[in-house]
Amino acid sequence: MTREEELREKGWEKRFTIDEPRLSEMAEQYKELGFEVLLEPVDTSSEECTTCITAFHDHYKTIYTRQRTNKELAQQVKTYDQ
Repeated sequence: MTREEELREKGWEKRFTIDEPRLSEMAEQYKELGFEVLLEPVDTSSEECTTCITAFHDHYKTIYTRQRTNKELAQQVKTYDQ
């Protein structure tokens, strides 16, 4: 089983692969929308075009997201109320 398949089984959805500065910007945007965010090293076997990624593999990450649970959302609301 690939890492991507493992993550999918745990509810993570692959969004896209990107580098900085957009990587941090998009991760923050997803968090603001209420998603959990996971940044994973790039699996070049699952990408269509790998020229840039292969040359600069340490700069790129793949963004995965999943909805937060109701419990996590409730804790976040408590934090804002305090």
